[in-house]
Amino acid sequence: MTVAFALLDLLAIALFIGGLHFLNAPPTARFGNRLAAVGMLIALVVVLVQTMGVGWWAIAIGIAVGGAIGVVAAVRVKMTAMPQMVALYNGAGGGAAALVSTVELVVSRANGVQALDPVVAVSLALSAVIGAVSFAGSLIAFAKLQELMTGRPITYVGQQIVNGFVALAILGLLGWFIAHLGVVPPWTYPALLVAALLLGILFVLPIGGADMPVVISLLNSATGVAVAITGFELSSTLLIICGALVGASGTILTIDMSRAMNRSLTNVLFGAFGAGGGTEPAAAGGAPQNVRSVSVDDVAAMLAYASKVMFVPGYGMAVAQAQHGVKALADQLEKRDVKVLYAIHPVAGRMPGHMNVLLAEANVPYEQLLDLDAANAEFPTADVALVIGANDVTNPAARTVKSSPIYGMPILDVDKAANVVVLKRSMRSGFAGIENPLYELPNCSMLFGDAKASVDALTAAVKEL
Repeated sequence: MTVAFALLDLLAIALFIGGLHFLNAPPTARFGNRLAAVGMLIALVVVLVQTMGVGWWAIAIGIAVGGAIGVVAAVRVKMTAMPQMVALYNGAGGGAAALVSTVELVVSRANGVQALDPVVAVSLALSAVIGAVSFAGSLIAFAKLQELMTGRPITYVGQQIVNGFVALAILGLLGWFIAHLGVVPPWTYPALLVAALLLGILFVLPIGGADMPVVISLLNSATGVAVAITGFELSSTLLIICGALVGASGTILTIDMSRAMNRSLTNVLFGAFGAGGGTEPAAAGGAPQNVRSVSVDDVAAMLAYASKVMFVPGYGMAVAQAQHGVKALADQLEKRDVKVLYAIHPVAGRMPGHMNVLLAEANVPYEQLLDLDAANAEFPTADVALVIGANDVTNPAARTVKSSPIYGMPILDVDKAANVVVLKRSMRSGFAGIENPLYELPNCSMLFGDAKASVDALTAAVKEL
């Protein structure tokens, strides 16, 4: 039976690796997700069967309740709320790792074990700390994304000193606990957990909304590391390998996201950039004044008689739930033999791949989705670039204004298209809290209003031409 369980664990691991591989490309992403889901089901069944003698009913109830919550949440969640859902679920993983470590310690004490095995002592303490940091940090990220608190950086005098003090306290308690194999005063472990939770909160508070995709990815990586370390406590190869997969993939994604903004990870985490929301007053210099507003009919004519149109989606499209309307507009243009493409910036939206997911939901062909480099090669020959709620990722100040916080960040070169039409509710700035000189360029015009309503009106107008 032990061999059979080991083989099933191996099968689950293979399915997780296969699922991760297929997630690399949009056309195979759904299949990859299903593979990973099957692997998770196998892993859960194996755990349930292995514990049939003791506590199996509690695990069965947990699987049933957790599964029901997951299904309902996945069905009901709006695509605009997907980033905070990811943050919340990631936090749950980190919290689970810390909770497992806590239970292991309590059970050991209840069984009269004082001095822990060295491997168990190290893994127990590390998984508890990393899991608690990830749990608390993910909850703050969720609160910022859900607008339960301000999305702007929260800073105060002496912040780095406070964070450093908490980190040193954690290292001290961690070293004490491990050096004495857990034979320490009863308050030591709770103090370690509380300090880790506090550090998770303090770590995310000064990070703004524009950097949330990087933060979510980093915390996801931390959760994977915590789970992998927990595997050493439980002697579970499955947890070790699966946690390592999550940790490694999350780390790679975090680095890629930072590179997409041309910023170091330390700058993202400690630079208090990303003053989210765009709801604050304009940056110094005032909002662009020389903007040209156009009507739906003007834009419809521009689109209908174009040879190539490039849609540039941003978070504004997600908020307005305009992706289906965009696809309907694209269908109308294609009936008129207009070539339609979509330019996707790596950090558009609030989580990695946010725009890809939204457009895939609307059944946009994968081959029409272009990454940054491919899209920039197409803009010079595009008749119209239709920007839908994207702001900072189209800001040409990133190329020329050295004092700009986004200076050096690779952007979508929408200004190189023959005509640029920007769909926005107002002239408020984006997540970075800075103005966009794109709007004052002679080839740029503004179509103000709700993105979905504007796109639907454009579709209707194109039909009538």
